Amino acid sequence: MKIAVAGATGKLGTLVIDALLSRDAPAGSLVALGRSPQKLAALAAKGVETRVADYNAAHTLVAALEGVDRLLLISGSDVGHRIPQHENIINTARRVNVSLIAYTSIANARTGQLKLAAEHVATEDLLAGSGIPYVLLRNGWYTENYTDQLMGYLNSGVILGAAGEGKISAATRADFAEAAAAVLLDEQVAGGTIYELGGDKSFTLGQLAGALGAATGQEVTYRDLDPQTLAGIYEQSGIPKVYAEILVDTDVRIRDGALEVHGSDLARLIGRAPTPLGRAIKQALNR
Repeated sequence: MKIAVAGATGKLGTLVIDALLSRDAPAGSLVALGRSPQKLAALAAKGVETRVADYNAAHTLVAALEGVDRLLLISGSDVGHRIPQHENIINTARRVNVSLIAYTSIANARTGQLKLAAEHVATEDLLAGSGIPYVLLRNGWYTENYTDQLMGYLNSGVILGAAGEGKISAATRADFAEAAAAVLLDEQVAGGTIYELGGDKSFTLGQLAGALGAATGQEVTYRDLDPQTLAGIYEQSGIPKVYAEILVDTDVRIRDGALEVHGSDLARLIGRAPTPLGRAIKQALNR
């Protein structure tokens, strides 16, 4: 069985390749797809096959997907342009008879009302209409969305947001990567399966501030702002308006429960408890 990972040179994709190898998938059965030959070279050094593929260039995709049995379609990072990109890959996968696509969607995609979810929902619809068996990996928020900003939080002593007491079922990229690998290697997985994936210990932004303070001995507080004020701060810091609006909308929807995941799909897939927030913070501080 030949397994391809589209977006393999990104942060999540690289971890998926590692997770597949750690689960004893033969390196020769794996295909890493990415735009950059230079970045693909690092994966080739691990023994996996590499192929250049660009979500925007449909003509590159036939050769990239030829002979592939299962495909992990990692959602593109170009927000606002992902639907045609994903459509290019799905159409090509149908053309070359890929037997299963696993897609990294977002938690509570159809109920959370996130602006960020719109392209994911559209892609889920494309998959449903493709005739290809598919599995949805509805990933919750990455813990790294916060831990990558730890130094900023520590320097200011404040975490700003508009999420109120909304809970976030975050998990690390490595956790989500392990889940993807488990699904890709499961020969019994059924098309149409939907996994709602998230950490089993949800936290608020106030609890994030408390966990960071506990890990460092430094006082960090959470300041809850109205959405308009938060949007203005983001824009003043140089974040383009369209992205500032998405960030603020995400916080507002968190307040309403959009990124709280119920159930234990992630733990079941990876065979252990997802990485807790405190450990993720310590790992980030020690990097």
